[in-house]
Parts: sequence; structure tokens; C-alpha cells
Amino acid sequence: MTVTRPAKGFFLTLAALYFAQALPVSMLGKAMPALAREAGLSTQWIGFLALPAIPWALKFIWAPWVDRWGSGRPNHRKRWVQVCLLAVIAVLGVVAMFPREWLLGPGFVVLLGLLFLLNFFSATQDIATDGLATRLLTPEWRGLGNSIQVNGYKIGMMAGSSALLILVDLWGWHSTVALVIAAMMLVLVQVTRFKEPAEPVHQQQREPVSLSWWWRELTRFWLRPGVLSWLLILLFYKVGDSFGTRMINPYLVDSGWSLSAIGTLDLFASLMGLAGAALAGLIMVRVHRRRVLVAFALLQALSFVAWAWLASTGNPVPATQVWLVALFEQFADGLSTVALFVVMMDYCRSSHEGSDYTMQASVRLFAAGLFTLVSGFSAAWMGYALHFLLAGLLSAAIIPVILIWKPPAS
Repeated sequence: MTVTRPAKGFFLTLAALYFAQALPVSMLGKAMPALAREAGLSTQWIGFLALPAIPWALKFIWAPWVDRWGSGRPNHRKRWVQVCLLAVIAVLGVVAMFPREWLLGPGFVVLLGLLFLLNFFSATQDIATDGLATRLLTPEWRGLGNSIQVNGYKIGMMAGSSALLILVDLWGWHSTVALVIAAMMLVLVQVTRFKEPAEPVHQQQREPVSLSWWWRELTRFWLRPGVLSWLLILLFYKVGDSFGTRMINPYLVDSGWSLSAIGTLDLFASLMGLAGAALAGLIMVRVHRRRVLVAFALLQALSFVAWAWLASTGNPVPATQVWLVALFEQFADGLSTVALFVVMMDYCRSSHEGSDYTMQASVRLFAAGLFTLVSGFSAAWMGYALHFLLAGLLSAAIIPVILIWKPPAS
């Protein structure tokens, strides 16, 4: 059997794009809250930093237009990515014009507006990138492609949080933002060099663009046979991970760990997550999708059972045991994330890759977000040990559905 290799330079472009997408997300979620607090901003105002992330939850609304506008023309999705990268660079340029003290003080509303634009353009780029990746990665290459995707994204998250905070302290605000702009420009250069293969034009792409067309584009995906079981998997495959992970650092703080010790642990655990994502790509080349999803869900469940065991032993917990469990949990997270993303690509229809993948991602994020919101109440009510045990049970609960689920035809 002949396996079609993706276009030349595609994997490097893919890694660069997902790295670029993660930077604004990590800046918003991790770096900005720390910088805002250091600048003296109250915790009530810091909470508003969650508002600019709204485009990531709502991007499925305009995803059909990203798939449609420019379809059939050369470099359809590449041009979307280029425009979004240029817009991100422009917004970052505006951010660099203002002093950090002003943005995190009197100009905080301006900062929120700029961060909203930053996330809007990054989320739109994500639609085009996911569509490009899904179209060009044949089923045989999706394991490796999603390993590169997850690792590029995780490295971008690390650069936009830990590295950015360190550089702001060493070089200052303006120099650090300038470095981020330079990194985005390098990504833009790589994307410009990449030649996107031509895509066919399907009959549905000739339909007049209207609100009824938009609604049909959003609903057609879910009306296919056998999608109900996949919807359940999308909703619940990663909720145990989201539910459990959010309370790991609070548990460590309550166990007497210092912030620097937790930061060091997080860094090395993230690196282990990269290794898990890389291994998952290799495994999925040879192993059936159902077996992989079941095996990785079991590993994710066992990792939280291990956290529950640590929490039940009382304080102080030996650091060696914490390190082993934390590394194992992130390794399992890397495995399961790649497995889920690969099957999400399998379900995407030709010429609808961006909107189909985005809708599935939105469903997954919605469920994970709901369980994350209640995780603090769960830990406070039941205690950490039972909370982590429940996270493990949630991770394993979807396995019966996976066993009766029929994967889509490749």
C-alpha cells in the first residue's frame, strides 16, 4: 500500500503554527495574571482577564465562513493564516507602545480590548490551521501530525507563561513583547514559504451564503449516522483530566510545597507530557483507534487514582512519590490528548475540515470547562483524596461507550 506523504515543509509549518497559537493563550491565562498582581491590580479586576478568551469558546460560529471564503482558490487556508498572523503582530505592536504600568492600571480596559483582538485573530487562525492539518494529513499520518500539533502547542504554552515571566523580569516589558513579535514574524515567514496544495471544490461549496446555509453547515455534521456515541466520547473523554488537574497545585500548596518547587515540578511534568504526545503519534500508526482510546483512558484514570492515594496518606507526602505521580499523570495526558485529536480529524468531512474540527473542539472544551468550574467545590466538600478518586472514575466511565463505538471509515 502506498502512503501519501504530506507536502514538503508541512510538519515544520504545523509545529510553528500551533506554537504561535499557544503564545497569546498562555500569556492571557498564566503570565498576565501574575504581572497584573505584581503591578498591584486587585484580584477582582484580574478575574476580568478571562473575558478576552471568549473567542475561543465561540469560534465555531464563524468557522463555516473560514472554510467557505476563498475555497477552491490557491492557498485558501494559508491566506487565512497569513492575515491572522499579520493581525496578531499588529495588535502586539500596539501593546508594545504602552507602558506595562499603564496597561495594568488606568489603561486596563484598553488592555482587555487588545487581548480580545489578540485571541479573536488567534482563534480564527486556529480554525484555518486545523482545517489545513486535517485536509493534508491522511489517516496514516494523523498520529504523527497530532503529536507535532500537541507538542508545538505545549511548547508555545511554556514559552508564553514561564519563559515570558522570566524575560519580563530580565529584559523588561517592551523588549519581551518585541521578542514575541519577532517569533510571530518567523512563523509568518515559514507559512509564506509553504505551498498549500490545491483543494477540490465540492457541490455544497456552490450553495449561496446565507443564514440558512450557515445553520445547515453547523448541523450537517451531527446528523450523520453513528455520531451520537462519538458525541458522548467528545463530551466525557477528557472531563476527568480537567476536573482533577485543576486541584493538583492547590493540593500541593496545602501540603506545604513552595511556589518555586511547584513551578519546577510543573516544568518537568510538561516535558513528560511532550514525550507522551510524541509516543502517542507513533502508537496510533499501528494500533486500532478503539484500543488506543481505551488504553489511554485507563492510564489517565490510574494517574488520578495515584493522586488520590497520595492525598489519603496525609502530610507530609514524600517528594519522590509526588514527582513520580505528577510525571505519570502528564505523560498519560499527552497520550490521551493526541488520541482524541486524531479521531476528531477522522470525523471531519472533505472541504469542511475547519468547521468540523472546530465544532468538536468546542464541544470538548465546553464539557471540560463545566467540570473545571465545579472542581474547587468538589475538593472543598469531599477533600482532595475523594476528589482525585472521582476524577479517576470520570476518566474511566467513558470506556464502555468506546467499546461499543464504531470508528469512522478512513
